[in-house]
Amino acid sequence: MTGTVYKSTGSWYTVKTDDGTIYKCRMKGKFRIKGIKSTNPIAVGDVVDFTVEDKNNEQTGVIHTIHDRMNYIIRKSVNLSKRIHIIASNIDQVFLLITLNNPPTFTSFIDRFLATAEAYNVKAVLLFNKVDTYNEEELLDVKYMAALYREIGYECVGVSALEGRNIDKVKNMMLGKTSMFVGHSGVGKSTLVNTIEPGLDIKTKEISSQHSQGQHTTTFAEMFDLSFDARIIDTPGIKGFGIVDMEKEEITDYFPEFFALKQDCKFNNCLHIEEPHCAVKKALENADIAYSRYKSYVQMIEGDDEHYRVDDYKEE
Repeated sequence: MTGTVYKSTGSWYTVKTDDGTIYKCRMKGKFRIKGIKSTNPIAVGDVVDFTVEDKNNEQTGVIHTIHDRMNYIIRKSVNLSKRIHIIASNIDQVFLLITLNNPPTFTSFIDRFLATAEAYNVKAVLLFNKVDTYNEEELLDVKYMAALYREIGYECVGVSALEGRNIDKVKNMMLGKTSMFVGHSGVGKSTLVNTIEPGLDIKTKEISSQHSQGQHTTTFAEMFDLSFDARIIDTPGIKGFGIVDMEKEEITDYFPEFFALKQDCKFNNCLHIEEPHCAVKKALENADIAYSRYKSYVQMIEGDDEHYRVDDYKEE
């Protein structure tokens, strides 16, 4: 039989077939996925083939084949730095929730996530949440950030889960698609998802006042069918995003505004750091590209992942 993985809790997987039947499945032996040193060979969103078992009158199965993935989002494994963890696969779009404060979302995190989405062919949309809580000066900061990323080509939407602002717009973007919601703990993912689909009743927790960070409420990625022809993947809160499997020479390709200028550099292998006659550095001097983006790019080139570890996203 064939189905889609809706939840992974380590050794067992919740798999749903096209007719809506749910099976509790396990893997047959160990999978080795070509080119991927992953801590989890099967991820939420995977399409798998499995054999049904007759075990204690339960609908269980054994997964023996993983279909080719359209795309996926990955991060560094928490405990095994040389391995990766696939957060989810076969995603039509990912919504990155951003808050100016409580907790703050820094551009370095945004840029690393966007580069990863570009590298693995996942469309990214930026949702600036909690806009109802900002004063005039803070709203100007949000508008500046949104304008910066719109100029690059990313869709940006200001939302308020509590007030329902632009929720219908987000829902329209989700129609007929599988969407993933990510962001730091405390940015309001669960509240937003509950506003989009109240029946899900995903657990939320208050912000930790001591550190202005959210308390983790989701420990595994999980997919849900919604009432309006859409699917959503809810994910654990993410503190940072270390880049994975990127050569220095290719990182520029995942910054669209840099990639557009690459052909104008004197050297084909220009890293836009020390090289003369660099179109990207010239654009930076002319304020045609944002300094924050260039700073993020340089950090990635230099391999500065020390402050971008992901939180304790549970792995078994």
